[in-house]
Amino acid sequence: MTISLAKIGRRFNQEWIFRNVDYHFDAKGKYAVLGPNGSGKSTLLSLLMGSLSASEGKVTYAEEKEIAVEHVYQRVSLAAPYLDLIEEFTLQETIDFHFKFKSFHPGIERDQVLSLLGLERAQDKALKYFSSGMKQRTKLVLACCSNTPILVLDEPTSNLDQQGVDWYHSLIERFTEDRLVIIGSNQEYEYSFCDQFVHIMDYK
Repeated sequence: MTISLAKIGRRFNQEWIFRNVDYHFDAKGKYAVLGPNGSGKSTLLSLLMGSLSASEGKVTYAEEKEIAVEHVYQRVSLAAPYLDLIEEFTLQETIDFHFKFKSFHPGIERDQVLSLLGLERAQDKALKYFSSGMKQRTKLVLACCSNTPILVLDEPTSNLDQQGVDWYHSLIERFTEDRLVIIGSNQEYEYSFCDQFVHIMDYK
């Protein structure tokens, strides 16, 4: 699946976050959206996923033919600090609920999601008792284990220790080969596998 941006701009009230973004995201490409905190990375990612509209310009989604924006969410998986989990759900309930809406990545089954997380003993614990690192791991594994052509990860190692960062890289190695992957970051170790870069400050 590809995403094409033609003269895209987004503003809040009278302030432009970015303007005149012309860019094409290829299927199976590995992209990093770069910029300092507060520069508009997350805004651009939301626009790419179809959850936020552009103030000007056009976004085109296509596989063999053009895809309407209201159908894009079925093809995108997201992990981000601002993505809320249902705190009252147990880990197992969270996994089951997520995969009512997304299918499993090829080769992955329900029990393997828990195994990948390494949180089998916590499967019946409510997420409100999880640490921030455990919640971030849960978001990452749900996104990576979903069978979607687009994977969007915003600040993917937020709240992870070094062991968690190493675990993140193992997920990337296993689950990104045949997908369009877009990372929002200002930490090089989060996007070291990317070979295409969008510098948000170029569009101010």
